Amino acid sequence: MQNLHSIKQDMCDIGRRIYNRQFAAANDGNITVRVSENEVLCTPTLHCKGFLKPDDISLVDMTGKQLSGRKKRSSEALLHLEIYKQREDVRSVVHCHPPHATAFAIAREPIPQCILPEVEVFLGDVPITKYETPGGQAFADTIIPYVSKTNVMILANHGTVSYGETVEQAYWWTEILDSYCRMLMLAKQLGNVSFLDEQKSRELLDLKDKWGFKDPRNTEDYKDCDICANDIFRESWADTGVERRAFPAPPPIKSSNTAANGQAAPSTTSASSATSGMDEATLVKAITDEVIRQMGR
Repeated sequence: MQNLHSIKQDMCDIGRRIYNRQFAAANDGNITVRVSENEVLCTPTLHCKGFLKPDDISLVDMTGKQLSGRKKRSSEALLHLEIYKQREDVRSVVHCHPPHATAFAIAREPIPQCILPEVEVFLGDVPITKYETPGGQAFADTIIPYVSKTNVMILANHGTVSYGETVEQAYWWTEILDSYCRMLMLAKQLGNVSFLDEQKSRELLDLKDKWGFKDPRNTEDYKDCDICANDIFRESWADTGVERRAFPAPPPIKSSNTAANGQAAPSTTSASSATSGMDEATLVKAITDEVIRQMGR
């Protein structure tokens, strides 16, 4: 038997963290938790997420109909419900407008890969959806082409949506993404963004697989993809208006450990000093320490 009041308290805590990180201005953002096959807890519309109380949170069914609660449910609940319909493993969804990630949404700039270990292990390729006016089913449907292959998405000209097994995990993916987008902008201002080489990038994918995090790049369907070139979602770019403008394409990496001519793919860039030369145990510790540091901020 789930303690609904405790879950509501967790949702309020995440709301405060979203607001304190400036991921949601005024009444922006919404949070849901699926508590049964047909019931979802949902934050209210027109309410600042930094000042939520458990009594503010309503209960809706999987069609969006409000079952209980003194305040009207979020106007963007259908987005959350569509994710639950597409992903039976998901128990919580967080939508907000983190400024650095949303800047990529506005610019329609793809998120570069093979740069930061935490992003490779915990996020992978991050898609940008097609723009649609928020609120209706057409808006909710924009996530369908991507939802099975990622746990976080950028909503074009809007914000982000992330999801997981708990409300805190759902929030984590957004926080990691926005921190990464900020780092990319700062590195760009310094004049250089260095990519990890093929060996180090594949080491991170191996770690991801060992830790039980799914990534299409570790599946048979994508065994011949370029693991650093946004191959998972790149075919959608023409339809969504996404294009590399601010950041260059990474050095090419072909199929698993081999280049197009059948020879070992060369290392065309040096790995970052944070990961170069590390053995597996050291690399695991470095990633874990950084994630814990970010979560504790």
